Amino acid sequence: MLLPVVGLIALACSGLVLFALGTSTTGLLPILVGVVAALVPVGPVIMAYLWVDRWEPEPAKILLFAFAWGAFGATICSLAFNSRAHELGDLIQQGFGADFAAVIGAPVAEEAAKGVFLVVLFLRRRSEFDGVVDGIVYAGVIAAGFAFTENIWYFARVFNEGGFGTASSGIVGLFILRGVLAPFAHPLFTSMTGIGIGMAALSGNKAVRVIAPIVGYLLAAGLHSLWNFSTTVGDGTTFINLYFLIMVPIFAGMVVLVVWQRRREQRIVAAQLPEMAANRWIAASEVALLASLPGRRNWRRAVRRKVGDEAARAVSGYQHAVTELAFLRHRMAQGTAGHDADDRHRVLLSTLLAARQAAVAAPGAMKAVSRQEG
Repeated sequence: MLLPVVGLIALACSGLVLFALGTSTTGLLPILVGVVAALVPVGPVIMAYLWVDRWEPEPAKILLFAFAWGAFGATICSLAFNSRAHELGDLIQQGFGADFAAVIGAPVAEEAAKGVFLVVLFLRRRSEFDGVVDGIVYAGVIAAGFAFTENIWYFARVFNEGGFGTASSGIVGLFILRGVLAPFAHPLFTSMTGIGIGMAALSGNKAVRVIAPIVGYLLAAGLHSLWNFSTTVGDGTTFINLYFLIMVPIFAGMVVLVVWQRRREQRIVAAQLPEMAANRWIAASEVALLASLPGRRNWRRAVRRKVGDEAARAVSGYQHAVTELAFLRHRMAQGTAGHDADDRHRVLLSTLLAARQAAVAAPGAMKAVSRQEG
């Protein structure tokens, strides 16, 4: 309990330091304008990742911690390293510092700083990683936090220099670039690391569990470097070519990967349900509804409409417990669940049975199953 509290205090202090640095550099009003402008793109990005995470929603506390790490912890670590990278670039060649920091220093440092949270989470909370989707979700939330703070700085600085401007200048022009054209840039980069760690979670091969995260990080830093090169060293044509020929196809590929992995998750859950029903952990009449997201959603809606929010929350908790146990049983069958799998199975089974009892205790909640089937 002490470690999370200390971590939150450290992140809060980092946030205060960043706020002090920002206001001392640009002033309070530009920072406030930057906060408002940065809030607009971060909401849809976070919602997109929460939508992806519907089969097995990650703990809200960890997601909040991930966002805070990206916004404050990773940002302040990167800031300290980037200033040294600027000096190193000038040592290599006078006047080369800014380009070196942008194209080499920032991608290496920022992706490492964001990736630290993923590595620590994987090592300390292995049970929170069920595969590639979890890695993408955590990486996306961390990167959204990082982009939020970075956007505040960029928006504040540009507002100081050119005010609100037009579609091609000032804060409006920058907002079109960072908030409209590229709100998923940082999440896309860091998702490469998340995919690598997600692959490590799925594999029982020790070499894969080491190599996959490293390759993911190198891809993240490489994409980040290309992006920074196009926006700082290159011209408008360089940016357009990179955006449409590299970034858009990679983003589309990641969307396809997420859809494929979500279907895989659905197949895993559906495959585990009959045995869970045979063991009388769930009712046979619930198998069809628990096997699909639309079935689960319609069940919750029916309960909410006929019984109320409390009963719907009880059913939602039961559905989540079923998914957690199904994923663990699948990993146990694959031999990737870890040495404490039996203990976690007992805990999750107890949680599932308690969740079902809570749902049964909610008047009318379980009756919605028969109505939905009818």
